[in-house]
This record gives sequence, structure tokens and C-alpha cells, in this order.
Amino acid sequence: MSQPILVTGGTGTLGTHVVRLLLDAGCPVRVLSRKQHDGASPSIEFMVGDLTTGDGVDATVAGVETIIHCAGAAKDDDVKAASLVGAAARAGRPHIVFISVVGADRVPMASAIDRALFGYFGSKLAAEKVIAASGLPFTTLRATQFHDIILLAARALTKSPVVPAMGGFRFQPVDSAEVAARLVELALGKPQGLVDDFGGPAIYDMAELLRSYLSAAGKRRPILKVGIPGQAARAVRAGATLAAGHAVGRRSWEDFLAASTSSPGSAAH
Repeated sequence: MSQPILVTGGTGTLGTHVVRLLLDAGCPVRVLSRKQHDGASPSIEFMVGDLTTGDGVDATVAGVETIIHCAGAAKDDDVKAASLVGAAARAGRPHIVFISVVGADRVPMASAIDRALFGYFGSKLAAEKVIAASGLPFTTLRATQFHDIILLAARALTKSPVVPAMGGFRFQPVDSAEVAARLVELALGKPQGLVDDFGGPAIYDMAELLRSYLSAAGKRRPILKVGIPGQAARAVRAGATLAAGHAVGRRSWEDFLAASTSSPGSAAH
């Protein structure tokens, strides 16, 4: 393969795994970044651009046949997607592989509180629609919550003397490296549209995840279950963000947690 594969968000949690796997497969890699990377790897072509403003995006997509779109945020994902597909359409017809979230189409944005608390799902769905309507060949993969994100949330929440846990919320954490491997597999294949969800191997109550983190970190905190209002929260309690029928991930939360808290001082971060 002579043309590079473009990875947006290639320096993030997921994108870093994607880039490494592409390099391991012998693929030339181009990474879109908002800032210059001095002393970057000679194996990676870094391009400076901004998906929100569109600056530098045309030059970034020039000459690529495949784009793995990992860049994302809690809002305006549709703006970033529109910028990307616009430039891609002008450059040719590259295959766009997009990472979305399980429940994007099942968590309603019916009120201001829904959008405030769960706007990430609405943002991902809006980006999905932009890509699907672009006329470009695409593949969209929805994944459940990454282990890394659950860990960050647990660390933040357990700083409080009393740890809040959203009552009735369940999660199906999945390993980001495994999701990256699936994205690379899809990128090296033909466009498939919306593919099967990618979920972690087990489902946990939020309080259960917090207790396991506290135990691994050697902390003692009371956990207080709190109710969250709104239609989006109701959908989450009903399992809208789970992929029980697609529990294809292998690395468990327990294994990830043990590895993440085993080094000196790591649990206290």
C-alpha cells in the first residue's frame, strides 16, 4: 500500500493504538494534529490542521485512500465530520472509518438536561449522519465505554469523601487496544456501512466499578447512589448504552484495573 492511511485523533488514547497497529502492519501512516510535533517518529507523517475550522484539512487528506476518524469531543463532532468529509470529497473518494459509541441512536436528546449530561451521544450520532450522508464509502463502528475512560471517571469521583454513583447505570467497559485492532481490520477491508457493535466482555453496575477501583487503590469511601433525571438517563438505566449481544472484547475490567494500579503511586493519580 503506497498511499498513507490518515488517522485523525492519532495522538489520543484510541488513535495511539491505531497508529501503532497500522505501523506494525507495514502501512504508511499520516496523522492529523492541531499542533506541530517536533522530533516526531520518522515513520509517521504529521500534518497540522484543525477539523473545527477546516484549516489545513484539504492538504491533510490529499492522496489518502483511507481515513480512520478517531478525533472527537463532547460536542460539535458533526462539525468536525463535515469538515473532514468535505475535504475528502474534494480529494477523491477515500474510505472513512468512524468510531462512534453504542447507544448513539438510543439515548434521546429531548431536553436541556439530556443534552447537558449526555450530549456526547447526540454529538456522535450527528457525526454518524454527516458521514453516512456524504456519499463517500464509509464504515462506522460503535463501541462501549473504554476501560481508560471508566478509570479516569473513577479516579475523579473517588476524590470526594462520599463517592456519588448514578443509580441504575450499568457499563460494559472494553479495552481501547482491542477496539483499535477492530478499526484497523475494518480500514484494511471494504466499506461496510454500520457494522456490529463492539462491547466489553462483562456488564457492571456503576457502584460495582467504583468499589473495585477503591479496593485496587487501597481506598475506603462510602458510595452514595444518586438519581439522574431526564429521558436520556432513563434510556441509559434501561440498557441503551450496552451491547450485551456483542460482548466480543476479551480483556476484562479486572485485568485492566490490576495493570493500571500495580505500579507504585499509579492508583493515586
